[in-house]
Amino acid sequence: MSGALTETRQKFLDPTINKGLYRKGAIHVLDVCVGMGYNTACLMQALNKTNKNIIWWGLEIDQRPISISVNNNKFLSLWSKEVQGVLKSLERNSSWINNKGSGTLLWGDARQTVKLLPENIDFDLIFHDAFSPCKCPMLWSEEFLYVLAERIKPGGQLQTYSSAAAIRASLQRAGLEINSIKPGGSDTQKWSVGTTAKAIKKGPQKPSEDYLIRNLSLMEREHLLTKAAVPYRDPLMNRNIQQILSYRKEEQRKSKLETTSQWKMRWQNMPESITSEPQRNN
Repeated sequence: MSGALTETRQKFLDPTINKGLYRKGAIHVLDVCVGMGYNTACLMQALNKTNKNIIWWGLEIDQRPISISVNNNKFLSLWSKEVQGVLKSLERNSSWINNKGSGTLLWGDARQTVKLLPENIDFDLIFHDAFSPCKCPMLWSEEFLYVLAERIKPGGQLQTYSSAAAIRASLQRAGLEINSIKPGGSDTQKWSVGTTAKAIKKGPQKPSEDYLIRNLSLMEREHLLTKAAVPYRDPLMNRNIQQILSYRKEEQRKSKLETTSQWKMRWQNMPESITSEPQRNN
C-alpha cells in the first residue's frame, strides 16, 4: 500500500500542489475511475490542512475496490478520520457531505455516467486513472477524452499516469496544453511518469509554478508524430474492447506516419522504459 500511495502522490497529487487552484475557494474535482479511492483520499488529506472546500464527483463501474478499502484497517490507517468518513460514506451511500464540502459517486460505464454530471459544473481538476488502454481502451478514446476536456475550467487541468502518445495526441487535439510529469524516486530512469493536460487560459500566460512538470522534450514531441499516436476511436462511445483495439490496429497499419521503431532508432540512448506504458491496476 505504501507503493500505491507514493505513486498516487507522485503522479496525481504533487503536480497540483503549487497550482493556483489551491488558492481558490471551492475546488471542483472529478475522479474518473475512483477504484479504492487513493487519489481522492490523498487530495482530501491535503485539503484538510487548508480552508478549501471541495465539490467532488466520481465515476466508477466496479463497487468492489471501495468496499475492500473501507474494510481494510491498514488502508484506513493511512488517512485522517475525516477522510475515512468520506470513503465509508461513498461505499454506503455513494455520496458524502461534511463541513469541507460534498461529493457524489456515479456507478456505471463512465462513458454514459459522464453525461449525468451537472451541466453547470466545470472542473478545476480531473483525475483520470483508468486501467491501461490495452485493457480499457473505452476510457482512453479520443471521443471520451474530448468530453473530459470540455468539462475543464480555463486554467484547470487533467492528471493521468499515462504518457502514451495516443493519449497525449488526443488531449492536444482536444485543445489542452500537454506537459510531462518528471520522474522521481525509483522512476528516475524513466522519461516520464505521466501527463498533465491544462485548459489554456486566454491572454498572456504566467510561468508554471508546478515544479514537478516540464514541457515535452523534443523526443516526446516527435513521439506524437509516430504511429503510436494513432488514437483509440469510439465515435458513439459504445464499442467494446476488441472493436476499439482492432480498429486502431488497422488504422496504424494503413498510416503513413513514422513507425515507433524508426523513432526509437533516432534516440539510441533513451532509457529502456521509453516505450513502456505505465500499468495502473488500481
